[in-house]
Amino acid sequence: MKTLSIATFAALLLLSSCVPQRKYADTVDRKNACEKELDALKKSNELLEAAKKDLENKVDDLSDINTVLANDTMKMGKDYRQLRTQYDKVNELNEMLSNKSKELLSQATGENKKLVEELNRTQESLQRKEDMLKDLEKDLNEKQAAIDKTNAELAEKQKRLGDLEKLLSDQEAASQALKNKVQTALLSFKDKGLTVSEKDGKVYVSMEAQLLFATGSTLVDPKGKKALIDLAKVIENDTEMEVIVEGHTDTDKLNSPTYPKDNWDLSVLRATEVVKIMLANSSVKPQILSAAGRGEFFPVDALDKSKNRRIEIILQPKLDELYKLIEGQ
Repeated sequence: MKTLSIATFAALLLLSSCVPQRKYADTVDRKNACEKELDALKKSNELLEAAKKDLENKVDDLSDINTVLANDTMKMGKDYRQLRTQYDKVNELNEMLSNKSKELLSQATGENKKLVEELNRTQESLQRKEDMLKDLEKDLNEKQAAIDKTNAELAEKQKRLGDLEKLLSDQEAASQALKNKVQTALLSFKDKGLTVSEKDGKVYVSMEAQLLFATGSTLVDPKGKKALIDLAKVIENDTEMEVIVEGHTDTDKLNSPTYPKDNWDLSVLRATEVVKIMLANSSVKPQILSAAGRGEFFPVDALDKSKNRRIEIILQPKLDELYKLIEGQ
């Protein structure tokens, strides 16, 4: 660029001597313009050089960066390929696991279904057993209530039984004491057709007819009358008993046109006569006395008719308390 400007300037000087003054002036102007232009170009060239330098520096920087990036890219590429390989393996393994999971899930679903069905059956069985247990518990409670009721009734009956046994025992003791007292009072008649016995809580005083009556008669012999009076004296203060006088005959028929006409009449009249004697000779209450005729129908000895002709005086305690206990049961 400098060589070109000097040659141009020399040419212009050579021509200046040949051209008119005006042209010279034009040439000078152009020269100045060229120089200005040259300066401007120089400045522009400097700016361009600076820009070039700057660009070169940037290119160098970018080249370095590019090298770094290339290295990084290579490394990343390598890492990527490794990761890709690993990914493929992981993906393959994951697919295998997925398939295995599906298989296991399918198997587990079937097994789970079996387990659910088994669980349902177990729950149904348990429910049935629970229902049975409730029914059994209800039945047990009802039976327990029945047992409690029965136990209460049994306890009450045992109490009544105890009371009854005590009452019977007391009556038995009283009967035995009464028997002993009567035996003592009538001891002098022991071998004269009079016997005293105790059975089932009752005292039986049996007097053979020979001690009391003549054959077919209703009149009491004085010896027998004394026995009746002694017996009445023993019991006259005891109002807690019943006295039944029974007349008994043998099987011989009466053929009397007057009263008594038969054994029924005879047995009744003899029993009534005994009651009258006891009432007339003691303070025995008539309310406890009763007379009955048994005729010939309750013999005590089939071979000895004399023993069947008898008066039986039955002394028995009143059974009001006993009846109350029995009715209470």
